[in-house]
Amino acid sequence: MHGVFANWRAALLYLLAWLMLGLLLAAMLAVSGAGWGASLAFAVPLALVYAYATGFSAYYVCRAYPLDRRRPPAIAAGIGMTAACAAALWCAIGAAWNSLLTALAPESYVPVASAPVLASMFGLGIILYGLAAAVNYLLIESERVRQLETQRLQMKLMAQDAELRMLRAQVDPHFLFNSLNSVSALTSLDPAAARDMTVQLAEFFRHTLGLRADRKVTLDHELQLVRHFVAIEQVRFGDRLRFEADIDQAAGACLLPPMLLQPLVENAIKHGIGQMVETGRVRIEAVRAGSILRIRVENDVDADAAGDARGTGLGLVNVRQRLAAAHGHEASAHWARRDGRFVVELALPAVQKG
Repeated sequence: MHGVFANWRAALLYLLAWLMLGLLLAAMLAVSGAGWGASLAFAVPLALVYAYATGFSAYYVCRAYPLDRRRPPAIAAGIGMTAACAAALWCAIGAAWNSLLTALAPESYVPVASAPVLASMFGLGIILYGLAAAVNYLLIESERVRQLETQRLQMKLMAQDAELRMLRAQVDPHFLFNSLNSVSALTSLDPAAARDMTVQLAEFFRHTLGLRADRKVTLDHELQLVRHFVAIEQVRFGDRLRFEADIDQAAGACLLPPMLLQPLVENAIKHGIGQMVETGRVRIEAVRAGSILRIRVENDVDADAAGDARGTGLGLVNVRQRLAAAHGHEASAHWARRDGRFVVELALPAVQKG
């Protein structure tokens, strides 16, 4: 089925509208003196027959004359000619139906299909066919828009999935090499620490490989990934790296795109703490303020160092783009250097698992 008959609810509403039209036609004939019985027997079946005819015919005519590929004069001519043919056929069926009713009930049925009535039916048939074509054009365009929206969402999901794979691949290779070198060095100096670091490294990659772009994770789950990452880096930096997390309980259950905070913490360590001689701190704060989840990631930076303290800033732009892709204008990401600290502030809708 196509057009108005593609959905049973739409088909039911369409036929109900035509039934009302048939009753209206019957009322007009009855008022003119034909009688209610004869008017109903003549008008209602013809209305339903024309409903089916226009429903299918108008759909295929609209498909043959698409709005985006045909000129308006050609569309008007094509629909007008088809409407005239359909209306003429409807009048012929009406005349035949009138004759059949007269033959079946010669005493109780009064013929109503006079020449003026058939002429009115012809004009009305053209108008109704035009309305049916307009309805089908609306349905075709709405279906086209729906398909375009579905394709857009599919492309968006594919882009997010590719972006997540890219994030996995872009986990700083030096991080992996340095971690493996640290494990190698610890095997002889501190085997227990080497085992612990190996476990942390395995947990980190287990978490990242299990992420999917179409499935958001809770803030608490994201923090587990961050803690594994920080624990590995603390083996290299020792007391130079301190990590703090102050997460509101309501905020921890909120959902966010996977691997959203880990790149921020990685940048904080690489471009912030890694450039300092003294001890530096990375801190994450999160609070749910009504319908908004607010996250703040800050790190100490070298007061004498110039520049952004976060490298090229591509990671920060990527975070902003991911938030925009997931939440549109409802999310935001801002960053700035303030009083010896680099601060990143995120705001996104506070959504929890249903």
